[in-house]
Amino acid sequence: MNLAESVKKLGIDDKYLLPYGNYAYKVDFGALGSARGKLILVTSINPTPAGEGKTTTAIGLADALAISGRKAVVTLREPSLGPVFGVKGGATGGGKVHVVPSDKINLHFTGDMHAVTTAHNLISAMLGNHLYYKKQPLLDSTKIWWKRALDMNERDLRNIVVGLQGNGVPREDGFEITAASEIMAILALSESIKDFEEKVSKIVLAQTMDGNAFTVADLNAQGAVTALMVDALKPNLVMTAAGTPAFVHAGPFANIAHGTNSVLATKMALTYADYVVTETGFGSDLGFEKFMDIVAPQFNLIPATVVLVVSLRAIKHHGQGDDMAAIDRGFENVMAHIDNIRNFGYEPVVAINVFADDKQEEIDYLKELLSHAHANFAESRVAMEGGAGGLELADMVVSQAKDVKPIYAYDNNDTVEEKVEKVAKRVYGASEVEFSAEAKKKLKLVEKFGLNRLPICIAKTQYSLSDNANLLARPRNFILSIKDIKISSGAGFIVPLAGNIMTMPGLPKVPQAEHVYVDENGDIQGLLG
Repeated sequence: MNLAESVKKLGIDDKYLLPYGNYAYKVDFGALGSARGKLILVTSINPTPAGEGKTTTAIGLADALAISGRKAVVTLREPSLGPVFGVKGGATGGGKVHVVPSDKINLHFTGDMHAVTTAHNLISAMLGNHLYYKKQPLLDSTKIWWKRALDMNERDLRNIVVGLQGNGVPREDGFEITAASEIMAILALSESIKDFEEKVSKIVLAQTMDGNAFTVADLNAQGAVTALMVDALKPNLVMTAAGTPAFVHAGPFANIAHGTNSVLATKMALTYADYVVTETGFGSDLGFEKFMDIVAPQFNLIPATVVLVVSLRAIKHHGQGDDMAAIDRGFENVMAHIDNIRNFGYEPVVAINVFADDKQEEIDYLKELLSHAHANFAESRVAMEGGAGGLELADMVVSQAKDVKPIYAYDNNDTVEEKVEKVAKRVYGASEVEFSAEAKKKLKLVEKFGLNRLPICIAKTQYSLSDNANLLARPRNFILSIKDIKISSGAGFIVPLAGNIMTMPGLPKVPQAEHVYVDENGDIQGLLG
C-alpha cells in the first residue's frame, strides 16, 4: 500500500493534502473538524535507557485496530536527533511495526525540527542585538533566561560565555536541546497560526533593570518567528509499514517538557478516525501526568482509556536482578503506575510488551501478579508479529473505551508550590518538597509577573518516580528537590526543575551515531539501534 492509498481511507479532502516529496503530506488547517473518534493514551512504567517499546506498542495497537476493521490512526512525536544519535537510536517503532519512511522521519523529515531551532535562535539573536544597542527597556544582563537551541546532545554547550572581544555584551549563556525549547512546546500546543503567534509573543526572555518581565512582544519578534514556522505548524501525515495512517508532528520531550505530539495533529486524527492512539513520553509520572493536567483540560482532549506498557526487562531492572524475586521487587514500579492512572479516574489496560527472549514462565508469573492487582492486561507481540500480535490488546482497549470524567492532580487556582507538592506526593510518592533559594526567588517572580495560576510541567529524570535516577522500583519517604524554576508563559506553564535534570543532554560513551552508515545503494543503516 502506498501513502496515497493509506490516506484515502481517512477521507481528508485532497485540497488539504500538501505533498512533501513522495513520502509525507503536510495537512492544511482547513482539514480540522469536529472530533468523532475516541482517544487512546499510551504510557509506560519507568523505562530502562533503551526504552520499553511504548512507541512500538502504540503503532502496533493502531495496526491491530485497523486489522480488526476499526478506522484507526496513530499520532506520534517527531524524533529528535539527540536520542537518534545518542542512546536510543531511532524513534519510529521497532521490529515489524514502524512508521515509514523511518530513515527520513528520524533525520530531517519535513524540516520541522530545523524550523524550531532557527525560530528559537532568531529570538536569541534579536535579544543579543537589543543588549548590544542598549535599546529600551534596558535589560539586566545577569537575568537573561532565554538560551540558544540545537537539536543534538552536546554537553559542552550547556554553559558558555558570549559577547567577548567587543562582540556584544559579555555574559553567561548556554544551549538547550530543541525538544526542550519553548518554541517546540508552543508548536505542540497551538491550534492555529494566530494562536501560535500570540503564544510566542508572551514568552518571557529576561528581566529589565526596573524588575519587569521582558517578552518576545517587547522585541517585536513574534511576526518573524511565526513566518519561520508557518509550514512547521501544519501536521505531517505518513503511514505505518502496514498502511495505517500516522500523524507525526512536534517533538517535546516528556522529562523536560510536556511530552506529547501536537494538539492539531491529534484533533485532526479525531476528526477522521474512530480510534486515535497517541503516546505520551516516558512513564505515567511524566508524559501521562502532564497530558492529563495540561493538555486534556485545556484542549478538551479527554482519553477514553489508558494503556500502560510494561516489560519484563524493565521490571527486572527495577528489581535489580534476573529471577522471580526481582520480578516481585520490580513489580512495585508497575503498581505505582497502575495506582497513578487509577487516581486520575482510569482503569488501565496493561500491555505486556513481549520480547523474543522473554521466558514464558516469567510472563505467566507477571500475569499472576497483575491478576492479584485486579488489573486488565493483554500480551503485546506486535514487534515480532506485527498488528496481528496486538489483536487481543486491541479488543480489550475497545471494550474499556468509554466517557470518563478525569480527576486532575491539582487545581490551577492552587499556588505553584501547592501544585508541585500535590504532584510530588500523589504521583511520585514523595514525602515532602524542598525548594532551593534560587527556586524561591523565581517563585516570587512568577507571582510578580501574574503567572501563578498557570499549570506546572515538572522536569525530572525519567528513570525513577523520584528525582534521583538511582532510586528504582517504588521509592518512598523521599524529598523532591526543586533546584530552579523556568517560566514558560508562552507555552502556558511553569517548569520546576527537579534534581539534576539537564535541558541539554550529553552523548553516552558509545553513541548510536558510531553505528550509523550509508551502504553502497545509498540507504542509511544503523539508525534504529
